[in-house]
Amino acid sequence: MNASRSARLPGAPLGLLILAGASALAACSLGGSADDAMSDPASLAGGSVTVPAPEDTGLDLQRRRFHWRRGDHMALDASPPVPPASEPAPTTTATGTPSPAPTVTAPAPTTTATGTPAPLPTVTAPVPTATTPPVPTTAPAPTTPAPTRLVPYRGVNLAGAEFGGTIPGTEGSDYAFPTKAEVDYFAAKGMTAFRVGFLWERLQPALYGDFAATYASHLDAVVTYAASRGVKVILNPHNFARYRGQLVGTTAVPNAAFADFWRRLSGKYATNANVLFNLVNEPNTMPTEQWVSAANAAIVAIRGAGAHQTVIVPGNAWTGAHSWNDTWYGTSNAVAMLSVVDPENNVWFEAHQYLDSTAGGSEATCVSTTAGRERLAPFINWLRANKKKGFIGEFAGGNNATCKTAISDMISFMNAQGDVLMGWLWWAAGPAWGSYTFTLEPKFGTSGATDSPFMAWLTPHL
Repeated sequence: MNASRSARLPGAPLGLLILAGASALAACSLGGSADDAMSDPASLAGGSVTVPAPEDTGLDLQRRRFHWRRGDHMALDASPPVPPASEPAPTTTATGTPSPAPTVTAPAPTTTATGTPAPLPTVTAPVPTATTPPVPTTAPAPTTPAPTRLVPYRGVNLAGAEFGGTIPGTEGSDYAFPTKAEVDYFAAKGMTAFRVGFLWERLQPALYGDFAATYASHLDAVVTYAASRGVKVILNPHNFARYRGQLVGTTAVPNAAFADFWRRLSGKYATNANVLFNLVNEPNTMPTEQWVSAANAAIVAIRGAGAHQTVIVPGNAWTGAHSWNDTWYGTSNAVAMLSVVDPENNVWFEAHQYLDSTAGGSEATCVSTTAGRERLAPFINWLRANKKKGFIGEFAGGNNATCKTAISDMISFMNAQGDVLMGWLWWAAGPAWGSYTFTLEPKFGTSGATDSPFMAWLTPHL
């Protein structure tokens, strides 16, 4: 929110998103052990430590889609400015100013960002500004009728470990890991995949350095427990192709550093067949070729580490499905992503898609009851034409009648694309969302868990 983030509207508007207002805080008391990281939220309700809803430092704010996420906080240093993000963040207002398609010539981010889904009192982040290209109002239908089959991986983003703008931050105050109770709850509902977000900087405090032991052990606790339930765990550094605000593929963060990170992480889980690798969340504000080069370096490193699991590669420009063919940011994903190479041919391409007027999730409204299938069409058509596999890493809509119909139609459409689409994930759930607009997080109590209203929308499709 991502969150995603992702995905903006069917014309690819990139806009200014300012997170305003405070979101309800989720009470959560977390300890310092891996077991604590996976504790039951019901037992944390009366804890002494408050976990605010994610703070967004800009990597979460502006994405090409615009949704308000939870707190993608990538701005860790005062310089350079924090790049835009794209998942929706709770209680956010968004504005966007259409502009001619920008020509991307420099890798360094030119956007400053600020905003917080539920502001952390001690953290101040820059405010994102961005220009957005015009947004198309229509999208072509898929080129070929797809067979009706249920896609194998259906689930939710479990956010929290990537929250907060402070690095490394304090667990239970700045960020919180998903819990065993959440894994059990969603698995019991029939979900088969979780995307677990985390911060590259927290896991690897220095480029080419060792992983931070405590943070790594808590992430491992989530992965190990979810995988033991037979659920696919998609590991996602929620960094927007950046490290401490600097773009991957630059002198500050060379491809070799990105490859080193993925060599270490994939090697750790090389024998766990239930783990998949999602290279990063929503690359943006960079030449698409630069991102493809970084992705290829990471894939080489993953295979070199002996990991044979699926690698999920997002596109540039916040990886919006509706804008897959657009060129306002330079070379389109439709062209550049064909240069992604995996010697094992086990790559899925990831897109995100929201249904509001920005296509980024900054609004609770949906533009029509068929917006989902229309906005997904460019991506689905590309997958089918190029014999590729795809994955929808984020989507959501507000709690209203139009969105309810639109979401049901969108999921039915996705489930019918089983020849090219491998799965979909709702944005989002996690222990610190509070009253976030799209939260799928249940309310845990002594008598059990009370469903989010959105769960009833998803259940028939699981």
